[in-house]
Amino acid sequence: MGKKAKKWQMPSAYTILFFLIILVAILTWIIPAGEYATTKAGNIIAGTYKARASSPQGIWDVFLAPINGMVGTDVTEGSISVSLFILVIGGFLGVVNKTKALDDGISSTVQKYKGKEKALIPILMTLFAIGGSTYGMGEETIAFYPILIPVMISVGYDSITAISLALIGSQVGCLASTVNPFATGVASQTINISPGDGLIPRFILLILVTGISIFYVMHYADKIKKDPSQSYVFERRQKDLEEFSMADRTLGEKLTKKQKSVLWLFALTFVVMITSLIPWSSLNPNWTFFDSFTKWLTNVPFLGALIGKDIAPLGTWYFTEITTLFFMMSVIIMFIFGMKESEYIDAFLNGMGEFLSVAIIVAVARGIQVIMNNGYITATVLHAGETGLQNLSAGVFIVLTYIFYIPMSFLIPSTSGLAAATMGIMGPLGKFSGVDGSLVITAYQSASGLVNLITPTSGIVMGALAIGHVSIVKWWKYMWKLVAILFVVIAVFLVICSMFK
Repeated sequence: MGKKAKKWQMPSAYTILFFLIILVAILTWIIPAGEYATTKAGNIIAGTYKARASSPQGIWDVFLAPINGMVGTDVTEGSISVSLFILVIGGFLGVVNKTKALDDGISSTVQKYKGKEKALIPILMTLFAIGGSTYGMGEETIAFYPILIPVMISVGYDSITAISLALIGSQVGCLASTVNPFATGVASQTINISPGDGLIPRFILLILVTGISIFYVMHYADKIKKDPSQSYVFERRQKDLEEFSMADRTLGEKLTKKQKSVLWLFALTFVVMITSLIPWSSLNPNWTFFDSFTKWLTNVPFLGALIGKDIAPLGTWYFTEITTLFFMMSVIIMFIFGMKESEYIDAFLNGMGEFLSVAIIVAVARGIQVIMNNGYITATVLHAGETGLQNLSAGVFIVLTYIFYIPMSFLIPSTSGLAAATMGIMGPLGKFSGVDGSLVITAYQSASGLVNLITPTSGIVMGALAIGHVSIVKWWKYMWKLVAILFVVIAVFLVICSMFK
Protein backbone atom coordinates (compact mmCIF):
# COMPACT_ATOMS: atom_id res chain seq x y z
CA MET A 1 0.00 0.00 0.00
CA GLY A 2 1.17 3.47 -0.81
CA LYS A 3 1.94 6.06 1.80
CA LYS A 4 -0.99 8.05 3.04
CA ALA A 5 -0.93 11.59 1.64
CA LYS A 6 -0.17 14.17 4.25
CA LYS A 7 -2.95 16.64 4.98
CA TRP A 8 -2.03 20.15 3.87
CA GLN A 9 -1.66 22.62 6.74
CA MET A 10 -1.96 26.38 6.58
CA PRO A 11 1.46 28.00 7.07
CA SER A 12 1.99 30.02 10.24
CA ALA A 13 1.68 33.79 10.32
CA TYR A 14 5.47 34.06 10.31
CA THR A 15 5.72 32.05 7.08
CA ILE A 16 2.96 34.03 5.34
CA LEU A 17 4.62 37.33 6.25
CA PHE A 18 8.05 36.09 5.22
CA PHE A 19 6.70 35.00 1.82
CA LEU A 20 5.21 38.49 1.41
CA ILE A 21 8.64 39.96 2.15
CA ILE A 22 10.10 37.71 -0.57
CA LEU A 23 7.34 38.75 -3.01
CA VAL A 24 7.95 42.46 -2.41
CA ALA A 25 11.70 41.87 -2.76
CA ILE A 26 11.06 40.28 -6.18
CA LEU A 27 9.00 43.33 -7.15
CA THR A 28 12.00 45.56 -6.45
CA TRP A 29 13.71 43.78 -9.37
CA ILE A 30 10.72 44.47 -11.65
CA ILE A 31 9.22 47.83 -10.66
CA PRO A 32 11.40 50.83 -11.64
CA ALA A 33 12.93 52.68 -8.71
CA GLY A 34 12.09 56.31 -8.08
CA GLU A 35 11.93 59.01 -5.46
CA TYR A 36 10.28 62.31 -4.62
CA ALA A 37 11.80 65.48 -3.28
CA THR A 38 10.69 66.06 0.30
CA THR A 39 10.29 68.95 2.69
CA LYS A 40 12.46 69.29 5.80
CA ALA A 41 9.68 67.54 7.70
CA GLY A 42 10.01 64.59 5.33
CA ASN A 43 6.74 65.14 3.44
CA ILE A 44 6.69 64.36 -0.28
CA ILE A 45 6.44 67.31 -2.69
CA ALA A 46 3.92 66.62 -5.46
CA GLY A 47 5.19 66.71 -9.04
CA THR A 48 8.83 66.07 -8.10
CA TYR A 49 9.01 62.35 -8.89
CA LYS A 50 12.10 61.24 -10.74
CA ALA A 51 13.57 57.90 -11.65
CA ARG A 52 16.68 56.77 -9.86
CA ALA A 53 19.11 53.89 -9.97
CA SER A 54 17.36 50.64 -9.07
CA SER A 55 18.01 49.10 -5.69
CA PRO A 56 16.86 45.47 -5.99
CA GLN A 57 16.66 43.64 -2.69
CA GLY A 58 18.56 40.36 -2.44
CA ILE A 59 18.61 37.31 -0.19
CA TRP A 60 20.52 39.06 2.60
CA ASP A 61 18.07 42.00 2.47
CA VAL A 62 15.12 39.60 2.78
CA PHE A 63 16.53 38.04 5.96
CA LEU A 64 17.58 41.47 7.26
CA ALA A 65 14.09 42.97 6.73
CA PRO A 66 12.45 41.53 9.90
CA ILE A 67 15.46 42.69 11.94
CA ASN A 68 15.21 46.19 10.52
CA GLY A 69 11.45 45.91 10.97
CA MET A 70 12.17 45.73 14.68
CA VAL A 71 15.02 48.26 15.09
CA GLY A 72 14.17 50.59 12.17
CA THR A 73 16.20 52.21 9.40
CA ASP A 74 16.80 55.74 8.12
CA VAL A 75 13.63 55.53 6.01
CA THR A 76 11.43 53.15 8.03
CA GLU A 77 10.43 53.43 11.69
CA GLY A 78 11.08 50.24 13.66
CA SER A 79 8.50 48.37 15.71
CA ILE A 80 10.71 48.07 18.80
CA SER A 81 8.52 50.41 20.86
CA VAL A 82 5.35 48.51 19.93
CA SER A 83 6.96 45.09 20.46
CA LEU A 84 8.34 46.13 23.85
CA PHE A 85 4.90 47.45 24.81
CA ILE A 86 3.40 44.05 23.93
CA LEU A 87 6.01 42.21 26.02
CA VAL A 88 5.48 44.46 29.05
CA ILE A 89 1.70 44.06 28.66
CA GLY A 90 2.33 40.32 28.84
CA GLY A 91 4.42 40.76 32.00
CA PHE A 92 1.76 42.98 33.57
CA LEU A 93 -0.97 40.41 32.83
CA GLY A 94 1.28 37.65 34.15
CA VAL A 95 1.52 39.45 37.49
CA VAL A 96 -2.24 40.15 37.59
CA ASN A 97 -3.02 36.51 36.72
CA LYS A 98 -0.71 35.36 39.51
CA THR A 99 -3.11 37.00 42.00
CA LYS A 100 -6.06 35.14 40.38
CA ALA A 101 -8.03 38.36 40.80
CA LEU A 102 -8.91 38.49 37.12
CA ASP A 103 -10.02 34.84 36.94
CA ASP A 104 -12.20 35.08 40.03
CA GLY A 105 -13.52 38.49 38.99
CA ILE A 106 -14.50 37.23 35.54
CA SER A 107 -16.07 34.10 37.02
CA SER A 108 -18.27 36.02 39.43
CA THR A 109 -19.19 38.61 36.77
CA VAL A 110 -20.15 35.92 34.26
CA GLN A 111 -22.43 34.30 36.83
CA LYS A 112 -23.93 37.60 37.93
CA TYR A 113 -24.79 38.76 34.41
CA LYS A 114 -25.59 35.36 32.93
CA GLY A 115 -28.10 35.77 30.12
CA LYS A 116 -27.17 39.41 29.49
CA GLU A 117 -23.76 38.85 27.85
CA LYS A 118 -25.06 39.95 24.45
CA ALA A 119 -25.21 43.54 25.71
CA LEU A 120 -21.42 43.52 26.04
CA ILE A 121 -21.01 43.42 22.25
CA PRO A 122 -22.50 46.85 21.33
CA ILE A 123 -21.16 48.50 24.49
CA LEU A 124 -17.57 47.32 24.08
CA MET A 125 -17.47 47.80 20.31
CA THR A 126 -18.72 51.38 20.70
CA LEU A 127 -16.05 52.11 23.32
CA PHE A 128 -13.30 50.65 21.12
CA ALA A 129 -14.64 52.59 18.10
CA ILE A 130 -14.44 55.84 20.08
CA GLY A 131 -10.84 54.98 20.98
CA GLY A 132 -9.98 54.30 17.35
CA SER A 133 -11.68 57.47 16.12
CA THR A 134 -10.16 59.81 18.70
CA TYR A 135 -6.58 58.61 19.05
CA GLY A 136 -6.08 55.73 16.61
CA MET A 137 -6.41 52.89 19.10
CA GLY A 138 -4.73 49.87 17.56
CA GLU A 139 -1.77 48.09 19.12
CA GLU A 140 -3.14 48.98 22.55
CA THR A 141 -6.01 46.52 21.98
CA ILE A 142 -3.51 43.65 22.33
CA ALA A 143 -3.86 44.10 26.09
CA PHE A 144 -7.59 43.35 25.99
CA TYR A 145 -7.69 40.04 24.10
CA PRO A 146 -6.50 37.84 27.00
CA ILE A 147 -9.42 39.30 28.97
CA LEU A 148 -12.13 39.26 26.28
CA ILE A 149 -11.47 35.77 24.89
CA PRO A 150 -12.10 33.87 28.18
CA VAL A 151 -15.25 35.91 28.83
CA MET A 152 -16.75 35.32 25.38
CA ILE A 153 -15.90 31.60 25.35
CA SER A 154 -17.29 31.15 28.87
CA VAL A 155 -20.71 32.43 27.80
CA GLY A 156 -20.96 30.30 24.65
CA TYR A 157 -19.35 32.43 21.96
CA ASP A 158 -15.94 31.83 20.33
CA SER A 159 -12.52 33.47 20.03
CA ILE A 160 -13.51 35.19 16.75
CA THR A 161 -16.37 36.96 18.54
CA ALA A 162 -13.96 38.14 21.25
CA ILE A 163 -11.36 39.35 18.75
CA SER A 164 -14.12 41.17 16.82
CA LEU A 165 -15.02 43.35 19.79
CA ALA A 166 -11.63 45.04 19.99
CA LEU A 167 -10.21 44.57 16.48
CA ILE A 168 -13.29 45.46 14.42
CA GLY A 169 -14.41 48.03 16.98
CA SER A 170 -11.11 49.92 17.06
CA GLN A 171 -10.42 49.67 13.31
CA VAL A 172 -13.84 50.89 12.16
CA GLY A 173 -13.18 53.75 14.59
CA CYS A 174 -9.89 54.42 12.81
CA LEU A 175 -11.73 54.06 9.51
CA ALA A 176 -13.93 57.00 10.52
CA SER A 177 -11.27 58.91 12.46
CA THR A 178 -12.62 62.20 13.73
CA VAL A 179 -9.63 63.73 15.53
CA ASN A 180 -7.10 60.88 15.42
CA PRO A 181 -3.74 62.72 15.53
CA PHE A 182 -1.91 59.88 13.75
CA ALA A 183 -4.29 59.84 10.77
CA THR A 184 -6.44 62.98 10.64
CA GLY A 185 -3.79 65.12 12.33
CA VAL A 186 -0.83 64.07 10.16
CA ALA A 187 -2.88 64.20 6.94
CA SER A 188 -4.39 67.62 7.75
CA GLN A 189 -1.02 69.05 8.66
CA THR A 190 0.46 67.76 5.40
CA ILE A 191 -2.03 69.71 3.25
CA ASN A 192 -2.26 72.66 5.67
CA ILE A 193 -5.89 72.40 6.77
CA SER A 194 -7.45 72.16 10.22
CA PRO A 195 -8.08 68.64 11.64
CA GLY A 196 -11.59 69.93 12.35
CA ASP A 197 -12.38 70.32 8.63
CA GLY A 198 -14.80 67.58 7.61
CA LEU A 199 -15.46 66.61 11.25
CA ILE A 200 -19.26 66.39 10.92
CA PRO A 201 -19.25 64.04 7.86
CA ARG A 202 -16.68 61.82 9.59
CA PHE A 203 -18.81 61.68 12.73
CA ILE A 204 -21.79 60.57 10.61
CA LEU A 205 -19.58 57.95 8.96
CA LEU A 206 -18.42 56.75 12.40
CA ILE A 207 -22.02 56.13 13.51
CA LEU A 208 -22.81 54.40 10.23
CA VAL A 209 -19.88 51.95 10.07
CA THR A 210 -19.94 51.23 13.81
CA GLY A 211 -23.64 50.37 13.65
CA ILE A 212 -23.15 48.06 10.65
CA SER A 213 -20.22 46.31 12.34
CA ILE A 214 -22.06 45.81 15.63
CA PHE A 215 -25.01 44.25 13.78
CA TYR A 216 -22.63 41.95 11.86
CA VAL A 217 -20.81 40.71 14.98
CA MET A 218 -24.06 40.26 16.95
CA HIS A 219 -25.55 38.23 14.09
CA TYR A 220 -22.51 35.93 14.07
CA ALA A 221 -22.50 35.67 17.88
CA ASP A 222 -26.18 34.68 17.91
CA LYS A 223 -25.50 31.98 15.31
CA ILE A 224 -22.58 30.56 17.36
CA LYS A 225 -24.62 30.62 20.57
CA LYS A 226 -27.40 28.56 18.96
CA ASP A 227 -25.10 26.17 17.11
CA PRO A 228 -21.37 26.11 18.08
CA SER A 229 -20.57 24.04 14.98
CA GLN A 230 -21.21 27.18 12.89
CA SER A 231 -18.04 28.72 14.32
CA TYR A 232 -15.16 29.20 11.90
CA VAL A 233 -12.86 27.85 14.62
CA PHE A 234 -15.11 24.99 15.75
CA GLU A 235 -12.30 22.43 15.35
CA ARG A 236 -10.42 24.30 18.12
CA ARG A 237 -13.40 24.61 20.41
CA GLN A 238 -12.31 21.95 22.90
CA LYS A 239 -8.77 23.31 23.06
CA ASP A 240 -10.09 26.85 23.50
CA LEU A 241 -12.40 25.73 26.30
CA GLU A 242 -9.44 24.18 28.08
CA GLU A 243 -7.06 27.10 27.51
CA PHE A 244 -9.37 30.10 27.88
CA SER A 245 -12.51 29.00 29.71
CA MET A 246 -13.19 29.80 33.35
CA ALA A 247 -14.99 26.46 33.77
CA ASP A 248 -12.18 25.02 35.86
CA ARG A 249 -12.72 27.68 38.49
CA THR A 250 -15.55 27.90 41.01
CA LEU A 251 -18.12 30.31 39.65
CA GLY A 252 -19.04 33.09 41.99
CA GLU A 253 -15.99 32.62 44.18
CA LYS A 254 -15.71 35.63 46.47
CA LEU A 255 -12.87 38.02 45.90
CA THR A 256 -10.53 38.83 48.78
CA LYS A 257 -9.82 42.46 49.70
CA LYS A 258 -6.38 42.19 48.12
CA GLN A 259 -7.87 40.81 44.90
CA LYS A 260 -10.41 43.66 44.79
CA SER A 261 -7.55 46.13 45.18
CA VAL A 262 -5.73 44.45 42.29
CA LEU A 263 -8.83 44.74 40.08
CA TRP A 264 -9.19 48.43 40.90
CA LEU A 265 -5.53 48.99 40.00
CA PHE A 266 -6.01 46.91 36.85
CA ALA A 267 -8.96 49.07 35.76
CA LEU A 268 -7.16 52.29 36.72
CA THR A 269 -4.21 51.32 34.52
CA PHE A 270 -6.40 51.12 31.43
CA VAL A 271 -8.28 54.32 32.29
CA VAL A 272 -4.98 56.20 32.61
CA MET A 273 -3.71 54.67 29.34
CA ILE A 274 -6.79 55.71 27.38
CA THR A 275 -6.86 59.19 28.95
CA SER A 276 -3.15 59.67 28.23
CA LEU A 277 -3.50 58.89 24.53
CA ILE A 278 -6.39 61.23 23.69
CA PRO A 279 -4.92 64.50 22.28
CA TRP A 280 -6.89 66.86 24.52
CA SER A 281 -5.21 70.13 23.47
CA SER A 282 -5.63 69.19 19.79
CA LEU A 283 -9.36 68.64 20.30
CA ASN A 284 -9.66 72.06 21.88
CA PRO A 285 -6.77 74.54 22.43
CA ASN A 286 -8.43 75.59 25.70
CA TRP A 287 -8.32 72.05 27.15
CA THR A 288 -4.97 72.44 28.86
CA PHE A 289 -5.80 71.00 32.28
CA PHE A 290 -3.33 68.12 32.08
CA ASP A 291 -0.57 70.36 30.73
CA SER A 292 -1.10 72.90 33.50
CA PHE A 293 -1.44 70.27 36.22
CA THR A 294 1.73 68.42 35.15
CA LYS A 295 3.67 71.69 35.00
CA TRP A 296 2.45 72.63 38.49
CA LEU A 297 3.13 69.16 39.93
CA THR A 298 6.68 68.87 38.59
CA ASN A 299 7.53 72.33 39.97
CA VAL A 300 6.41 71.53 43.53
CA PRO A 301 9.58 71.52 45.70
CA PHE A 302 10.84 68.01 46.48
CA LEU A 303 7.56 66.34 45.37
CA GLY A 304 8.18 67.28 41.73
CA ALA A 305 11.71 65.86 41.84
CA LEU A 306 10.49 62.74 43.68
CA ILE A 307 7.84 61.99 41.04
CA GLY A 308 10.12 62.81 38.11
CA LYS A 309 10.69 65.99 36.14
CA ASP A 310 10.42 64.27 32.74
CA ILE A 311 6.84 63.00 33.15
CA ALA A 312 4.73 64.03 30.14
CA PRO A 313 1.19 65.45 30.47
CA LEU A 314 -1.72 63.09 29.84
CA GLY A 315 -2.80 63.52 26.24
CA THR A 316 0.78 63.55 24.94
CA TRP A 317 1.81 60.01 25.86
CA TYR A 318 2.97 57.42 23.34
CA PHE A 319 4.35 53.89 23.54
CA THR A 320 7.32 54.76 25.73
CA GLU A 321 5.06 56.29 28.37
CA ILE A 322 2.29 53.68 28.34
CA THR A 323 4.87 50.87 28.47
CA THR A 324 6.33 52.57 31.54
CA LEU A 325 2.82 52.82 33.02
CA PHE A 326 2.18 49.06 32.74
CA PHE A 327 5.62 48.24 34.16
CA MET A 328 5.12 50.59 37.11
CA MET A 329 1.61 49.30 37.83
CA SER A 330 2.84 45.70 37.84
CA VAL A 331 5.30 46.64 40.60
CA ILE A 332 2.58 48.45 42.58
CA ILE A 333 0.33 45.37 42.29
CA MET A 334 3.20 43.23 43.61
CA PHE A 335 3.40 45.36 46.77
CA ILE A 336 -0.37 45.74 47.26
CA PHE A 337 -0.95 41.99 46.94
CA GLY A 338 2.06 41.16 49.10
CA MET A 339 3.74 39.06 46.41
CA LYS A 340 7.28 37.81 46.96
CA GLU A 341 10.01 39.27 44.75
CA SER A 342 10.80 35.85 43.25
CA GLU A 343 7.09 35.23 42.51
CA TYR A 344 6.82 38.64 40.82
CA ILE A 345 9.86 38.05 38.59
CA ASP A 346 8.64 34.59 37.57
CA ALA A 347 5.13 35.84 36.85
CA PHE A 348 6.38 38.84 34.86
CA LEU A 349 8.83 36.83 32.75
CA ASN A 350 6.30 34.03 32.14
CA GLY A 351 3.77 36.64 31.01
CA MET A 352 6.30 38.18 28.64
CA GLY A 353 7.09 34.72 27.27
CA GLU A 354 3.44 34.13 26.35
CA PHE A 355 3.42 37.34 24.29
CA LEU A 356 6.82 36.90 22.64
CA SER A 357 5.34 35.44 19.45
CA VAL A 358 2.99 38.42 19.14
CA ALA A 359 5.84 40.91 19.55
CA ILE A 360 7.91 39.16 16.86
CA ILE A 361 4.97 39.05 14.41
CA VAL A 362 4.70 42.84 14.59
CA ALA A 363 8.39 43.19 13.64
CA VAL A 364 8.16 40.70 10.77
CA ALA A 365 5.10 42.52 9.38
CA ARG A 366 7.06 45.79 9.44
CA GLY A 367 9.78 44.09 7.34
CA ILE A 368 7.55 44.35 4.25
CA GLN A 369 7.63 48.13 4.47
CA VAL A 370 11.41 48.03 4.98
CA ILE A 371 11.90 46.14 1.68
CA MET A 372 9.61 48.53 -0.21
CA ASN A 373 11.35 51.63 1.06
CA ASN A 374 14.87 50.26 0.65
CA GLY A 375 14.00 49.13 -2.89
CA TYR A 376 12.67 52.62 -3.72
CA ILE A 377 9.46 51.29 -5.26
CA THR A 378 7.05 53.08 -2.90
CA ALA A 379 7.52 56.37 -4.77
CA THR A 380 6.94 54.65 -8.13
CA VAL A 381 3.62 53.24 -6.95
CA LEU A 382 2.62 56.68 -5.68
CA HIS A 383 3.60 58.27 -8.99
CA ALA A 384 1.29 55.88 -10.83
CA GLY A 385 -1.55 57.23 -8.73
CA GLU A 386 -0.45 60.82 -9.22
CA THR A 387 -0.56 60.53 -13.03
CA GLY A 388 -3.73 58.44 -13.18
CA LEU A 389 -6.10 60.51 -11.01
CA GLN A 390 -5.81 63.94 -12.64
CA ASN A 391 -8.60 65.83 -14.45
CA LEU A 392 -11.50 63.67 -13.22
CA SER A 393 -14.98 64.67 -11.96
CA ALA A 394 -15.38 65.02 -8.19
CA GLY A 395 -17.38 61.80 -7.73
CA VAL A 396 -15.09 59.69 -9.92
CA PHE A 397 -11.94 61.19 -8.40
CA ILE A 398 -12.94 60.54 -4.78
CA VAL A 399 -13.97 56.91 -5.47
CA LEU A 400 -10.75 56.23 -7.41
CA THR A 401 -8.76 57.89 -4.61
CA TYR A 402 -10.50 55.58 -2.14
CA ILE A 403 -9.70 52.54 -4.33
CA PHE A 404 -6.10 53.75 -4.82
CA TYR A 405 -5.59 53.89 -1.06
CA ILE A 406 -6.69 50.27 -0.58
CA PRO A 407 -3.53 48.65 -2.07
CA MET A 408 -1.45 51.50 -0.64
CA SER A 409 -2.79 50.72 2.83
CA PHE A 410 -1.80 47.10 2.33
CA LEU A 411 1.75 48.12 1.42
CA ILE A 412 2.02 50.82 4.11
CA PRO A 413 -0.13 49.67 7.08
CA SER A 414 1.00 52.61 9.25
CA THR A 415 -1.76 55.25 9.05
CA SER A 416 0.59 58.11 9.92
CA GLY A 417 3.25 56.77 7.55
CA LEU A 418 0.74 56.49 4.72
CA ALA A 419 -0.58 60.00 5.36
CA ALA A 420 2.89 61.53 5.42
CA ALA A 421 3.91 59.63 2.30
CA THR A 422 0.90 60.34 0.10
CA MET A 423 -1.26 63.22 1.28
CA GLY A 424 1.15 65.82 -0.10
CA ILE A 425 0.33 64.33 -3.51
CA MET A 426 -3.32 63.34 -3.22
CA GLY A 427 -4.48 66.56 -1.49
CA PRO A 428 -3.33 68.86 -4.32
CA LEU A 429 -4.66 66.41 -6.94
CA GLY A 430 -8.13 66.71 -5.43
CA LYS A 431 -8.18 70.45 -6.09
CA PHE A 432 -8.02 69.82 -9.85
CA SER A 433 -11.26 67.84 -9.61
CA GLY A 434 -12.96 70.19 -7.16
CA VAL A 435 -12.66 67.82 -4.20
CA ASP A 436 -12.04 69.35 -0.78
CA GLY A 437 -8.87 68.26 0.99
CA SER A 438 -10.83 67.07 4.03
CA LEU A 439 -12.77 64.60 1.85
CA VAL A 440 -9.51 63.25 0.39
CA ILE A 441 -8.43 62.63 4.01
CA THR A 442 -11.73 60.82 4.70
CA ALA A 443 -11.14 58.59 1.64
CA TYR A 444 -7.61 57.79 2.80
CA GLN A 445 -8.72 57.02 6.37
CA SER A 446 -11.61 54.86 5.16
CA ALA A 447 -9.37 52.75 2.92
CA SER A 448 -6.68 52.42 5.58
CA GLY A 449 -9.18 51.36 8.26
CA LEU A 450 -10.89 48.91 5.90
CA VAL A 451 -7.62 47.21 4.91
CA ASN A 452 -6.36 47.14 8.49
CA LEU A 453 -9.30 44.88 9.37
CA ILE A 454 -7.81 42.03 7.35
CA THR A 455 -4.26 42.72 6.14
CA PRO A 456 -1.52 40.27 7.18
CA THR A 457 0.95 43.18 7.03
CA SER A 458 -0.67 44.67 10.13
CA GLY A 459 0.80 43.75 13.49
CA ILE A 460 -2.58 44.61 15.03
CA VAL A 461 -4.40 41.95 13.02
CA MET A 462 -1.70 39.29 13.21
CA GLY A 463 -1.09 39.92 16.92
CA ALA A 464 -4.79 39.55 17.77
CA LEU A 465 -5.14 36.37 15.72
CA ALA A 466 -1.99 34.90 17.28
CA ILE A 467 -3.41 35.35 20.79
CA GLY A 468 -6.74 33.78 19.81
CA HIS A 469 -5.13 30.96 17.77
CA VAL A 470 -7.13 32.00 14.70
CA SER A 471 -5.56 31.60 11.24
CA ILE A 472 -5.62 34.53 8.84
CA VAL A 473 -7.59 32.43 6.31
CA LYS A 474 -10.34 31.71 8.88
CA TRP A 475 -10.44 35.41 9.70
CA TRP A 476 -10.83 36.27 6.00
CA LYS A 477 -13.71 33.79 5.64
CA TYR A 478 -15.43 35.48 8.58
CA MET A 479 -14.68 39.05 7.47
CA TRP A 480 -15.20 39.15 3.70
CA LYS A 481 -18.91 39.95 3.81
CA LEU A 482 -18.44 42.78 6.32
CA VAL A 483 -15.55 44.23 4.30
CA ALA A 484 -17.65 44.08 1.10
CA ILE A 485 -20.59 45.83 2.79
CA LEU A 486 -18.38 48.54 4.29
CA PHE A 487 -16.60 49.07 0.95
CA VAL A 488 -19.88 49.81 -0.85
CA VAL A 489 -21.33 51.95 1.96
CA ILE A 490 -18.16 54.07 2.18
CA ALA A 491 -17.94 54.53 -1.60
CA VAL A 492 -21.56 55.77 -1.73
CA PHE A 493 -20.94 58.02 1.29
CA LEU A 494 -17.89 59.61 -0.38
CA VAL A 495 -19.77 60.27 -3.62
CA ILE A 496 -22.63 61.95 -1.71
CA CYS A 497 -20.15 64.10 0.23
CA SER A 498 -18.40 65.15 -3.02
CA MET A 499 -21.70 66.69 -4.19
CA PHE A 500 -21.62 69.20 -1.34
CA LYS A 501 -18.84 71.79 -1.70
